[in-house]
Amino acid sequence: MFSPCSRHLFFSTQLRRLQSTLVLAEHNNEGLLPVTQNALSAAKKIGGDISVLVAGTKCGPAAEQISKASGVSKILVAESDVFKGFTAETLAPLILATQKQFSFTHILAPATAFGKAILPRVAAKLDVSPITDIIGVKDANTFVRTIYAGNAILTLEAKDPIKVVTVRGTAFPPEPLEGGSAAVEKAPEGDYKTDLVEWVSQELTKSDRPELTSAKNIVSGGRGLKSGDNFKLLYDLADKLNAAVGASRAAVDAGFVPNDLQIGQTGKIVAPNLYIAVGISGAIQHLAGMKDSKTIVAINKDPEAPIFQVADYGLVADLFKAVPELTSKL
Repeated sequence: MFSPCSRHLFFSTQLRRLQSTLVLAEHNNEGLLPVTQNALSAAKKIGGDISVLVAGTKCGPAAEQISKASGVSKILVAESDVFKGFTAETLAPLILATQKQFSFTHILAPATAFGKAILPRVAAKLDVSPITDIIGVKDANTFVRTIYAGNAILTLEAKDPIKVVTVRGTAFPPEPLEGGSAAVEKAPEGDYKTDLVEWVSQELTKSDRPELTSAKNIVSGGRGLKSGDNFKLLYDLADKLNAAVGASRAAVDAGFVPNDLQIGQTGKIVAPNLYIAVGISGAIQHLAGMKDSKTIVAINKDPEAPIFQVADYGLVADLFKAVPELTSKL
């Protein structure tokens, strides 16, 4: 006979043993994108068995990389020209077929454009509520996320039998790709072709600078720069710091720079070691995307600019004088 205490322990152990998580890998076929490692770190906090789904065209190198992560039991690989472009219309049915076969309790993906396009579709098909952009894991059913553009933190308990979750990469440390040797097997086969969308092509911007979401240093500009030509001031400074260049939504909307540089609630979420905000007033939507930076430096001629409220160091000055002088001293 079990005592009440030992019975509780037994059932708790059984529940942990039955937990299983599927992590959707984000990659470019040739290798993993770093946010996958952050999502894997969140999966390990949830506990239980972890599987990773790698879907693409000739995605063997990416699957081999993730198989080396410790704590992963298996890698499910789906290779087909159908998955060219990683569209939600083809990947969602694959995830649903994988879920049907393995009955995972949790499905995770990075909270990037990739994950945000796919997992809400999966959640709708499973008739559960998606849990988006989490920044913490309390236990298998309880998650932490921000609301009101990051001004409040919400702890929620999910009652759905399947938790469909997107993970904010900057909130979790990257899981090292070492110490493991997960088995690699085929994902469930099926006809995942769709006539809803057709992948045509993509043009990737090539840059010698670090990618925004993984950069250790970022120099970011706002409406105060007045034109796209003036962003050269930031590029010169970024070259000295080996930094990525970002922008506020106001600068993007004004046409100064392309929208792939946008940082904020509707752009990219970053948390570099050093964030230099130049000519950025500090709208709440922008702060939501960068206030987790380790050190924030603000340069703005308006002493009342909200950016100074979150900055570790603030310089009230004309950016057109301050930035060249700062660059010359580096």
